[in-house]
Amino acid sequence: MWNNEILINTARFLVLILLQVVLLDHINFLGYVNPYLYIYFILLYPLTGNKSLLILLSFLLGLSVDMFNNSGGIHAGASVFIAWIRPLVLKYSFGVSYEYNTVKINTASFSQQLVFIVSMVFIHHLILFSLEIFNTSQILFILKSTLFSGIFTTIIIFCTLYLFGKRSL
Repeated sequence: MWNNEILINTARFLVLILLQVVLLDHINFLGYVNPYLYIYFILLYPLTGNKSLLILLSFLLGLSVDMFNNSGGIHAGASVFIAWIRPLVLKYSFGVSYEYNTVKINTASFSQQLVFIVSMVFIHHLILFSLEIFNTSQILFILKSTLFSGIFTTIIIFCTLYLFGKRSL
């Protein structure tokens, strides 16, 4: 990564943590709709970046959110999982473009963007709410929370992507 990319990713990391813990964690619509914009960092991490560093940064990102929320590591676990599975989802979403490192989220088709972002968001949320509730008798609540929070988070990520994004994935 270039120095400019390191600076951008550091700023993105810090701003997303602050935005999440100061503003977005206080949104709780109807008891189960919470936006989790901090995963935007994992989604936009450069393809040419170190994969091990992404997993470490995802852990630190999730752990930071956990420390502010007293949530016992559930955000760290869900963040590390989506960072680990990210190459597979990128390959599934973008196909050959990913294998040749030519993926740019703003130049990709909307359907490719949608598949990638929705897949990552819903995997994250399913892991997050499963770890939070950790009770199979509450599976409907887990699925409902995953669905509605996932939809809300996806909308916020797309709005953020189109408002602030001219960067490559």
